[in-house]
Amino acid sequence: MTNRPQHPQQAQQQNWPGSFLQMQPKPDHGETSYQGSGRLQGKTAIVTGGDSGIGRAVAIAYAREGADVVISYLDEHDDAKDTAKLVEEAGQKALLIAGDITQADHCRSIVAQAAERFGKIDIVVNNAAFQMTRNALDEISDEEFDRTMKTNLYAMFYICKAAVPHMPSGGSIINTASVNADQPKPKLLAYSATKAAIVNFSGSLAALLADKGIRANAVAPGPIWTPLIPATMPPEQVESFGGEVPLQRMGQPAELAPTYVMLASDEASYISGATIAVTGGVAVI
Repeated sequence: MTNRPQHPQQAQQQNWPGSFLQMQPKPDHGETSYQGSGRLQGKTAIVTGGDSGIGRAVAIAYAREGADVVISYLDEHDDAKDTAKLVEEAGQKALLIAGDITQADHCRSIVAQAAERFGKIDIVVNNAAFQMTRNALDEISDEEFDRTMKTNLYAMFYICKAAVPHMPSGGSIINTASVNADQPKPKLLAYSATKAAIVNFSGSLAALLADKGIRANAVAPGPIWTPLIPATMPPEQVESFGGEVPLQRMGQPAELAPTYVMLASDEASYISGATIAVTGGVAVI
C-alpha cells in the first residue's frame, strides 16, 4: 500500500488544465504500486485525458495488464510523454494524440488513428473533463457552459459513435461520471449536470449496444487528487479538499484504476449499464 496523503493539502493553484508535475503533494497514479496480471492481454484502449489524473492511472494499469494504449490529451505534452514512457516500459505500445475533444472532427480523428494503428479498439475510456467553480449563476459565461457540455458530453458521444464500428463483441466502454451526478454541487452547476447526463447516457448505451456484445458502464469518483482540482478551485478549497467524505481524505488516481481494469476485462462480461462508485464512503444510489 502506498502512502495516501491526508487533507489538508497545501493551498495551491494552477492555470487550467493543470499538470500533475506541478502538484504538491504529487498524486499517486500507481507508478510504483500497480502490478498487472495479464487481464487485458492483447487489447487496445483509448483513454481520453490519459496524460494525468485518473486517465494516467488507467493508462498505467491497462499497460501493465497487457493492453496497448491511445493517450488522448489537450496540450499537456510533458505529462503525456511521461505517461507514454510508463506504458512503453510495461512492454506495450503508446500512441499520443493531442488536441481539443470539443471538436467533433478531432474526436473522430482519435478513433481513426487508433483503428489504423492497432486494427481494432477493445476499450474506450471517456475520462477527460472540464469544470470551473462558480459562486453564482451569472458568473458562468455562455462560453464556459458550452465548453463544459462539449468536453464532458459531446466528446463522449462523438468518440463512442466513431469507435463502435471498430469494436469487437466483448468490447467495453467506460465513462467517467462523478459523485456529483447523485449529489450535485451548487458551485459546480454545469459540471454536475454533465455528470448526471453521463450516467444516463451510459445506461442507455448499454441497452443500445447489447446486441453487439459491447458493454457500457460508468465510474463515479468522489474527491480525487488530480490537476483539475488546483486548476479549477480556489486555494482555500484545495487545502481542505477531500476532508468532507466519510474516509476523511481525498482519493488518489491509483485507487480508481482497479475499477477501470475490472470493467474493461472479460471478468466483467455480465456487467453493463452499471455505475460503480469510488467515493470514499459517500453513497451513490
